[in-house]
Formats: sequence, C-alpha cells, structure tokens
Amino acid sequence: MWSYRSWRRRRILARNPFTAQQWAAVQQRLPILDGLDEAENQRLRERSVLFLHEKRITALPGVELTREDRLTLAALAQLPLLHLPDLNWYQGFHELVLYPDDFVSPQRHRDAAGVEHEYDDERSGESWQYGPVILAWPGVKASCGWDGYNLVIHELAHKLDMLNGSPNGLPPLHRDMRQSDWALAMKTAFDSLNAQLDQDPDAETPIDPYAAEDPAEFFAVASEYFFTAPDLLEQAFPAVYRQLQAFYRQDPLDRLKHLQDTHPDYRDATNG
Repeated sequence: MWSYRSWRRRRILARNPFTAQQWAAVQQRLPILDGLDEAENQRLRERSVLFLHEKRITALPGVELTREDRLTLAALAQLPLLHLPDLNWYQGFHELVLYPDDFVSPQRHRDAAGVEHEYDDERSGESWQYGPVILAWPGVKASCGWDGYNLVIHELAHKLDMLNGSPNGLPPLHRDMRQSDWALAMKTAFDSLNAQLDQDPDAETPIDPYAAEDPAEFFAVASEYFFTAPDLLEQAFPAVYRQLQAFYRQDPLDRLKHLQDTHPDYRDATNG
C-alpha cells in the first residue's frame, strides 16, 4: 500500500547517501554500538541520515565537522530511539549548536526564602524547552564508550523529558507502563543517592553524583548509564534499570554481557 511517509523517507535516504565505509568508521568510533545486530545497524544508520535531514547542526568557530562527524553525532542521538515507535520523539527542537569547548551559561535560582540568585555556570551541554540543544564538541567526541559518560544521550534525555512540559524526570511513558512504578523506582533511587551524599558529600556514589541534583538530572544521568554503563546502573538501582528498559525498549546490559563473554577484557580495551 502506497504511503507518502514511506515514499518521503526513501527519497531522503536516496538523496543523502552515506557509504558503507563511512558507517563502518562511525561504528569504529562508537564501541557502544557493538553488539547491535544487522537489522539494528541498518535501522540506526537510516534513522541517523533522517535525523541529519530534519535537524540543523550549527558548528561555531573552532569546530570543523566532517560528514562522518555529523553521522557520529546523529547515531548517538538516535541510539536511544532505536526500538521506539517511529514517532517524532525529538519534536521539541530543530537545531544542535556545537561549541568548541565548555561554555558559560547564565543561570537564575530562587531559594527557599524566595531570594533570586544570578550566576554564571560553566557547562558542556544544555537543553532548553523551547530552544536548541547545545553541546561542547569535546564532550561529544568523548561520548563513545562503556564508561558511564555520554553528553549527547544526557541532553537528549532532557528533550524526551520535556515532551510532558517542564523537565521533571517523567517522559511520556508507553501504555504498558505504569506511572506509579516509574515514580517509585526513580524516587527511591534518587532519595537513596541524596541520603548517601547528605551523609558524606565526597562519597563515591554508584552513579555520577550530579544525578542527585533534581529528578530531571537523575533521569538524564540514569539514561547515560543505561546505555554506557548498564551493569553499574543495574547493580545499584535494578528497579530504575527495569523502568528504562521498558521505556527505551532495549537491554544494553544483555549486549554488554555477550560482548564480555566473547572478549573478557572487552570493556577495558574499548574504554582505553
């Protein structure tokens, strides 16, 4: 049956070809894609091309991008959506802005007494509810391995969160998920992390302590760990892992275990 949407998709893919060698280079750069099967790789490649067609990437002076750089960025953006229904999950923005280094972001904060504070905060990434995604290019280049860090996934998790309005750690859940289950898993882990830091601000937390900042940051950091250090997240907060598994429709821990079964030193080798 003829479909305009399918026809348009095929037309975009035909007009924006990437060679097998270029995609192989992307895979070489991104060990977190290891273990994807042939169908998943093909889907990710096509969705990455469509992403580049739909979103504008603005590289500020000091950032020089090759076609493979752009495809790498798109692959990182599309990995979380790989098994989600083919809907417009990234409808909340049209542009990604790349800085050559960390940038200063003016911030405002109203404390419990109602006093408003203004300050400058140095950041490597930022997502606005009605604006672009801003990324420091060194942070993007570092977002490749199984090491618990992924700037692109972190900031785009915020965009998923914002589909329901202001970021609060609750993206639109699928119909077979219960909000009460999500809230219990996230709040229990968030409270546990904060309790640990209240007792010892310098404690070695199981995931990045920035996750204790607020529920929105907890969801973004947990999403990073889900895709890049799934064993650490599952060990620390198994209920959170299960909720993210249900939301993203993926099981990165299973992929990582298969890779480690084949190559016991796999993680150390790929994280350099």
